[in-house]
Amino acid sequence: MKQLKVISSFVLLLLVIFTTMACKKSETDVIYLRVYNWEDYIDDGTDDGEKIANSVMEDWEEDYFERTGIKVKVIYNTFETNEYMLNVLKTGSEHYDLVCPSDYIIQKMISEDMLEKLTIEDDSHVLVPNYDDYASPYIRKIFNEHTTLNKKTNEELAWTNYAIPYMWGTMGFTYNMDTVETEDAQTWGILWNTDYAKKSTAKNSVHDTYVAGVMYAKRDELMALKEEFESGAIDAATYNSKIDAIMNDVSDETINLVEEKLIEMKNNFYGFEVDNGKTDILNGTITINFCWSGDGVYSMDEAEEGEEGKQVFLGYEVPIEGSNVFFDGWVMPKGANVELAQDFLNYMCSPETAARNMDFIGYTSVIAGDEIWELLLDNYSVEDGEEGEDVDLTYFFDGTLSDEYLTDGKAIVTVAERGRQFDAQYPSEETLLRCAVMKDFGEQNEKVLIMWENVKCGEIGAWLWVGYAMIACFVVLVVFFEVNHYKKKNRHRFNK
Repeated sequence: MKQLKVISSFVLLLLVIFTTMACKKSETDVIYLRVYNWEDYIDDGTDDGEKIANSVMEDWEEDYFERTGIKVKVIYNTFETNEYMLNVLKTGSEHYDLVCPSDYIIQKMISEDMLEKLTIEDDSHVLVPNYDDYASPYIRKIFNEHTTLNKKTNEELAWTNYAIPYMWGTMGFTYNMDTVETEDAQTWGILWNTDYAKKSTAKNSVHDTYVAGVMYAKRDELMALKEEFESGAIDAATYNSKIDAIMNDVSDETINLVEEKLIEMKNNFYGFEVDNGKTDILNGTITINFCWSGDGVYSMDEAEEGEEGKQVFLGYEVPIEGSNVFFDGWVMPKGANVELAQDFLNYMCSPETAARNMDFIGYTSVIAGDEIWELLLDNYSVEDGEEGEDVDLTYFFDGTLSDEYLTDGKAIVTVAERGRQFDAQYPSEETLLRCAVMKDFGEQNEKVLIMWENVKCGEIGAWLWVGYAMIACFVVLVVFFEVNHYKKKNRHRFNK
């Protein structure tokens, strides 16, 4: 009997061991890809918060399993600002395989040796062939021109070796076309224009709002450049290069000038915001929103979906002085699963997936190709028999479209209206010529941050010091009177 119990116990032990091993094997069979992205910046399969279909991540998981027989799972988290995301990575509190920062943060991460390199051979991203085949030639040209120095080695490093661009756009103004003059919305001065007092917003972001400040402060210089270019005195490359230099000027003199102008702006505008502006303009709280073009598209779309007769029509303008053309791109932090991350990127760079994401979030994909063109036609092309304006988008789609979509070898679309969603998603070459990529503040970062704190605290900071001084005086007086009171009460002790 005892022997039987021993055998039974032994068998039970073996079952436990094998079950545990099987569970562990099952767990290790799944490979995890950890992704860190902006909020609402991918097709997550929802509509108004309700799940209606697979997300892009879930579809990639299924696609990967069909191709490899290996189970993968995306761990997906989001952030609200570049700076918060960067702090999370630097503290090491979280590990990610893919992150989606903006251009100037990509520059910073490259310079601080925080990123893994993309797998590149013969000028081709060999593990991301869809990017090489379908990325807009315009985007690739701009991105490929940018380099940064490694802070430790002083080696010049190309952005394209470390990042795959995801979405792009411009910064400008969404505005209520019924209450704001288009001409006013075409200049940075609208944020300082007292005709629109307390009716505009600016970004609660030092980089984005610095652009507004410097472009307004240097308006005369920028308009003189514009005249030189239009008269033929300088060529397009020189014009764009000089705008870039002005927009990214962080000399002490310019920082002080920007601080002065932004404090003036604070007295006129409604407030700083990160994400609320795109909805505040819908409910009439504001009539001018300084925004990224993708948020502008969201606002314009939503404003038109009201009840019949209650729709609001919004426009979008990029200031004539010049502005920022931005990119958000995918990078792999040190220690990332490089092969798995690039497989996901290749899936994201297929025109079909890019069209899904673009349609879902309203921003413009860096990927071109037939599916993106079809999405554009569905959204903006005039109906048969309607009149419209022919727009040449060859600069963006060149070399990525099937012949059936070309007109005499060019990518031409006929659109019904300008100055709204279409131009926000696909700005003209003329508009882009006066736009530049925003760069990291570099060694002047601390000075710019101090300027920003002065702008945001401003008068409040001064009044706080006055308040502290008054409290200190009050404390001194109280102590003085208490000491005198004590001396009088105990004068017999002091007179001994």
